[in-house]
Amino acid sequence: MEVQAISRNVRISPRKVRIVANLVRGKKAGEAISILRNTHKAASIVVEKTLRSAMANAENNNNMNIDNLYISTIYVDAGPIMKRVHPRSRGQAFGIMKRTSTLTVKVSEKE
Repeated sequence: MEVQAISRNVRISPRKVRIVANLVRGKKAGEAISILRNTHKAASIVVEKTLRSAMANAENNNNMNIDNLYISTIYVDAGPIMKRVHPRSRGQAFGIMKRTSTLTVKVSEKE
């Protein structure tokens, strides 16, 4: 049985969050948290928070043992893009795309 947690509209681009998500894919939950604690990326805070939420969902809603949990699936999708305008010379306007992410973490219990 898989239990999931989703973080939507994370204000970091998906490309940057995927770097951190690839570090912990398939790891045990406790090991993944220690890896995220020692990773110096802004996205590691978001990934850790979502992982802890999935672990809490598994423990409280499905009576799973936290010590046996591992990350079965983790993926990052693009969220809505905030479009801004950056004025340039001679009356031009260049667009700025402020990208957001949707992070999904699914945990399972090892038998």
